Parts: sequence; structure tokens; C-alpha cells
Amino acid sequence: MKPKLILKLLLCVPILAHAAEVKVHEKVLSNGLKILLKQDHRSPVVVSQVWYKVGSSYEPNGITGISHMLEHMMFKGTDNYPMGQFSKIIAENGGDENAFTGEDYTAYFQTLEKSRLEVSFKLESDRMRNLHLLADELKKELEVVTEERRMRTDDQPRAKMEEQFRAVAFANSPYKNPVIGWPGDIAAYKIEDLQAWYQRWYAPNNATLVVVGDIEPQATFALAENYFGKLQPSDIKPLKPQVEVEQHGVKKLTVKIPAKLPYIIMGYKVPSLKTAKNESEAYALEVLAGVLDGGSSARLSSRLIRGKQIASSVDAGYNLSSRLDDLFTLEATPAEGKTVQDIEQALKAEIKQLQTELVSADELKRIKAQVLAKNVYERDSNFYQAMLLGMFETVGLGWQKYDEYVSKVNAITAEQIREVARKYLLEDRLTVAYLEPQPITEQPKSSPITGGRHAH
Repeated sequence: MKPKLILKLLLCVPILAHAAEVKVHEKVLSNGLKILLKQDHRSPVVVSQVWYKVGSSYEPNGITGISHMLEHMMFKGTDNYPMGQFSKIIAENGGDENAFTGEDYTAYFQTLEKSRLEVSFKLESDRMRNLHLLADELKKELEVVTEERRMRTDDQPRAKMEEQFRAVAFANSPYKNPVIGWPGDIAAYKIEDLQAWYQRWYAPNNATLVVVGDIEPQATFALAENYFGKLQPSDIKPLKPQVEVEQHGVKKLTVKIPAKLPYIIMGYKVPSLKTAKNESEAYALEVLAGVLDGGSSARLSSRLIRGKQIASSVDAGYNLSSRLDDLFTLEATPAEGKTVQDIEQALKAEIKQLQTELVSADELKRIKAQVLAKNVYERDSNFYQAMLLGMFETVGLGWQKYDEYVSKVNAITAEQIREVARKYLLEDRLTVAYLEPQPITEQPKSSPITGGRHAH
């Protein structure tokens, strides 16, 4: 799962009231497990999430996608709960559960009635250190993941194009590799690879437990201590620095694959909140993305789709919470009779205007109103509150950054937006990918994906 522009999550929510601040309770167990609790007593429901500090950006060449593969294997059972029992037990207790892998984390979650929280702790603590990894099960799951890759990437023109685009945009950053892994690496996984990865990263001192909902903090801490406190930590060595080399000139690629429509992706190398020397630059890039693509009244939609009618779809994206430097992206489908080159010039003209003219006070006011609306909406969802706390903590920002988000965005000025546009949205930091559609031939339908529950 790779979150795009946070500002775009909900742009039409009416601002009814400021969400009341609710304290986050934090505790670190003696084995290193960090626990974050947040109370929300509006309904008798709890969301429990376990976040591991490992994802595709941790993987060396040769085993790309192994974090995602391990996510699948985490549903294969332990001595206490044989294969299939995890999901069955959650369902029998009226809950639902799933998991996702991203570039910088892997997370597992359950939503349950509050009296069933112990069920989640019992199951998650067991598979944190006691997973069965069997060669026969890996062989079965390799087929599942190969089919998943085919359905989600190889047979999806835009997904396939984005994979090629990121592989070219990044020279040595691990963000050049797809979360699901390269086909050759997937085919060559051995059970020993999975065992080593599991033993290295799946440990209490590399995890954060987040619970949001109708809970009492002290009782929940005690429950977590009972189930997770006995688990042994691992000796986890810090990752080597993975800093992308400086780019010296625009990169361009053409992707020729079966597709109905042409497409363009433009990406500028930019810092994230974690890597920016001055964190205001990351918030300014966040607001800049909102100026371009923060709802139907934003510049790209009003100018390129409805105004000049150059594009039939257009998006801007920036991932504030990446662990490493990432990309500020612009993507578009040309309108009928227009080309990707027409859109490229129009998008560059929009960037040029941001570099030369200050964003208006009305535009800034609109974006900041959307930030407040989004924040009210987020706090209405136990799952999303837990997800943001877990994500900010796991990428190394600290969960406190989530609570700073609105005030930091509201402090951004038009001058700061112009400055980051001048500093980062430059030709020498740019990669451009063009999708050149090829004839579509009918492919035989394959069987649906089966296997462990997962989402990405």
C-alpha cells in the first residue's frame, strides 16, 4: 500500500466542528515492543494493528518482494493455531482482519467488538515469533503471488507502466523495486529465505502495537503485557544508509504495452518529511500538491480537464510519510485528439507558474479548509486513526507528527510553496514516462487468487 496525497482523501466533507483532541497513551515493554493506545468510546469496537518496521525498501536485490511473500505466509499457522485457524477464529468472534505490505512497513490488523480484543492479542503474539514456515506451503503460495502479480501489475497497463517508471526514476534507492517483487526473484524464493527474513524482522523490538477504540488504557496495557511481554527480542542491526544518487538531467522512457489509451507520468525527486533538512519543505510540497489537485476547483482539474480540455484525467501525488526521498508525481490521460506531449507541456506550464507567481490567498485558504475537513474525517474512523499513528511511528517520524499535521500545514505560506517549486520541481530532477498503447489481444481467463488474506 503506497498512500498518495493525504489532502485528497476527503475534499467534500463539511467542516462541522474541530475534532476533540484525545490523548495517545504510550508504553514500551521490556522486550522493546512499543504500544500506542487511543480511546474512542462512541461505539463498542476496537481496531488492533501490529506494525513491523520492514517492507520492500528493506530488501536487497535477489529477494525483492519477500516482505510481501512473508505477509502471505503469516496466515499459514503455528503449533497453537494450525493453518486456517487464525481467520476462522477472528470470524467466529464477529471480527474481520487483513494485512498489507508497503515500501516501509508491513501491518496486520483486526476489527472486533471490544470484549474480543484479547483474541487479537492472543493470535498476533503467537505468530510474531512462532510461525510455521513450510516448503510445501511456500510452493503453493508462490503460485498465488505470481497470479496476484499478473492480475495487479502485468495485466494492468498503468500499474505496469508505473513499475517501469520507478525502476528508471531511481538509480540506487530501493524504491526502484516493486513491493510485490520482480518475477525472477519471486520464482527463486527458498523457504530458508523466508525463515531468515522472519527471524530477522518479526520481533517485538521491531514492532508497534496500535489499538484505537472503546478501551481503558491501563487494562489494555496489562492485557498486551500478558501476551506480548514474554516474547524474546531480536538483535536487529540498523539498515545501511540508502541515499539516492544525485540526478543530472531529465530521464525519459517509452513503455509499449497493450492498452486502450496513452498515458503520461512525470516525477520529480523530492524529500519526504523524514529526509527533509527543513521539515517545512515537506509540508509546502504537500500544500503544493493540494493546489494542483485538491478537488474539482484545483488547478489541474479546472484548467486542463474543463478549461483547455487537454486531459480526460489528471492527478498530482506526494507521499509526505515516505522513509526515504521520494517523487512528486503528475499523471494524466490525454483527451481525445490530444497527445501525451500536449499534456507534458501543459503540466510544465503549471509548474512554471508555481515557480514564478505566488499562490493566491483564496487558494491557500481553500487547501487549509480541506486539511481541517480531512482531519475531522480521519478522527471519525478508528481504523484510520490507528493507521496514521502506526505509519508515522514505523517510518521513524514518531506518532506525534500525526498530531502536528494540521498546524504545520496551516503555517505554510505562498512564498514557501513558490520556494519548493523553484528548488525541487526542476528538469534535472525529472523522469517522464510515456505509455504508447499496443493492440490488445484476448488473454485466457485464469482462476481467481486464493490463499491467505491480504491487501496492498
